[in-house]
Amino acid sequence: MSPELATPKGPGAPLLVTKGLTRHFRIGGVFGRSLHAVDDVDLVVNEREIVALVGESGSGKSTVARLLARIYKPTSGEIVFNGRSLAHLRGRKDVLAYRGDVPMVFQDPFSSLNPVHTIGYVLRRGLRLHRPELDAREREEEVVRSLEAVGLVPGAQTAAKYPHELSGGQRQRVGFAQALSYQPRLVLADEPVSMLDVSIRIGLLNLMARLRDEGISFLYITHDIASARYVADRVVVMYAAHVVESGPTDEVLQNPVHPYTRLLLSAVPDPRARTEVSAADVGEPPRVVDPGEGCRFRWRCPLAIDICSTVTPPLLESSPGHEGACHVTVGTAGPAPVGVTAPSTADSAGAAFE
Repeated sequence: MSPELATPKGPGAPLLVTKGLTRHFRIGGVFGRSLHAVDDVDLVVNEREIVALVGESGSGKSTVARLLARIYKPTSGEIVFNGRSLAHLRGRKDVLAYRGDVPMVFQDPFSSLNPVHTIGYVLRRGLRLHRPELDAREREEEVVRSLEAVGLVPGAQTAAKYPHELSGGQRQRVGFAQALSYQPRLVLADEPVSMLDVSIRIGLLNLMARLRDEGISFLYITHDIASARYVADRVVVMYAAHVVESGPTDEVLQNPVHPYTRLLLSAVPDPRARTEVSAADVGEPPRVVDPGEGCRFRWRCPLAIDICSTVTPPLLESSPGHEGACHVTVGTAGPAPVGVTAPSTADSAGAAFE
């Protein structure tokens, strides 16, 4: 397949597409077993869009980000960016250009910056790699501009500081500034606010929304479905390496079709509600080492039926643009029985920010 014909270009074409993206890790030596970190993930990110990839720890969402960042190589499947398959990238120049277009902001603002270098040095070094056309004066101007664009004013003073002189929220803004300095098209934000206070989280989520309006897309990796509701245009829910539900944010959170999504919503703290334990919040943890066929949520699912043990449910459309992978709620096994229910509205998902 020609790299120029991998997927359509032009207005309205997806910015990034994954097709059957899979990553397995061998464990226990040559004759050991295989850990399924990501299985058969189809993902689309459009221009000027924030897509939230949501799931609990170990669901595979961070592995997806590392596959897109080319930290890991896929076991199988394809990644297509701007109409070109990443399998066709050749040479250091092409790889650096891609990583400039698709930089990553990491979770830990305390370890993602080298403590022996100033903020300005870190940003200038990245610019020398990803924007070699800039001279020394232009690099310095870009450092200041990027820092001020994320609210670190004055930028020249921030550039002269060391990481230990900044707060956690400021360090995370430096991560966004570094990504922004490359003039990216898509930013991979891996749990960028999970280690920060709630009040600081709001500022960074607002920053992501503003940058989206200015033309930068985001893949926002998070376990916090409340923050996804606050900032994302679409939500993709992962469980045990599989995508189990995806669609527009309001549709997924107000009318979830997969029992796991309903479990995530029920876990969002709501000060107005009586504390209860969901029926789905019991059972065995997900099995991702040689898992075999079948729904991987079945051990925790109150709706599970016989077919769930033998057939992996495909993603099927429950309404326009809204897909779920469940034999009972969106499959052909029959109407969904009364079981796990979602909140009547998505208001409880906003309670974490109130």
